Amino acid sequence: MKDYRFTLKPYRTPADRLECPHCHQWHCFSPYIDTEGMIAFPAYVGRRNHEHRCGYHYTPRDYFHDHPEAKAELLAKDAAPIPRPCHSARQHLAAEPYYFSMELVAQTEGHYQRNNLYLFLEERLGTEAALQLTKKYHAGTSRYWDGATVFWQVDAAQRARTGKIMYYDVVTGHRAQDAEHHVTWLHSLRHIDKEWITQCFFGEHLLGKSDKPVAIVESEKSCLIASFYIPQFTWIATGGKDGMFSKASLSLFKDRKVILFPDLGQYDNWLRKAAELKVRGIDASCYSYLEDHATEEERKAGLDIADYLLTEDPRKGVLRDMIRRNPAIGLLVEKLQLEIVDE
Repeated sequence: MKDYRFTLKPYRTPADRLECPHCHQWHCFSPYIDTEGMIAFPAYVGRRNHEHRCGYHYTPRDYFHDHPEAKAELLAKDAAPIPRPCHSARQHLAAEPYYFSMELVAQTEGHYQRNNLYLFLEERLGTEAALQLTKKYHAGTSRYWDGATVFWQVDAAQRARTGKIMYYDVVTGHRAQDAEHHVTWLHSLRHIDKEWITQCFFGEHLLGKSDKPVAIVESEKSCLIASFYIPQFTWIATGGKDGMFSKASLSLFKDRKVILFPDLGQYDNWLRKAAELKVRGIDASCYSYLEDHATEEERKAGLDIADYLLTEDPRKGVLRDMIRRNPAIGLLVEKLQLEIVDE
């Protein structure tokens, strides 16, 4: 009988089997392992037993086809004259977290004429600004829906963790609330179990490129808009009202001033988040002006700082004029001692 190098991990009882990354049923999935111990496959490389039930079978051949760089790396290891560790086929090999290739990220950064959010930004901020923002933040175009945007989560090490697909109204710039255009994740579309995905802040990849104060908002769209109007900050987004606060590495904010900009109605929640960050040694605060001065109508609408910024004339693009029109911005600048520059 021929011994295969890549084989399904043996199991003793059904309880030893894992969750299927496609149908999410437990105790039915066996991962592939390298019996020579030279490569640890991502945990979605494997086969569901009784394949006819959901049909999931992602082989090492499939993996090397989709990731030629992994095949090249393995061939290089095979050719290197170094001793190989001896691993039993029954030994568990922990899989690395899954990362999407930056080549895939780059492929989505185009076709903006069928990207509703880009078209909205282009109309409000101009073509040059819209292109610069979407490229800077890795906001691409998704084919999942005609007009959809994919927000790539790229970490501080420039690795793409996952992509969040969202659909916006091209005229209002508001996110669609209908059931058809619900938020969708790229790792789910690729049948990659969330167990092997570790999310990060949207815009996290920018933190190592500047020592500016860090501003945190909830939505990715608001992050793009605020970055245009107030470039004195490095803007990042949590992607939700709770988001990444409990999961983020504190090293991201070491020796940085961090200001949280909650949506209206979320101030108390985010004030607690800021307090938690302070306890953990982070110079964090929560911006309160909007919450203190918002009208009842604005509260019901759940506006955020980007909604206020969009009332400003983007052609002027200077903070000084915005301060005159909007005291909230002036208070922010005074508090943080930011430099006002004419751009």
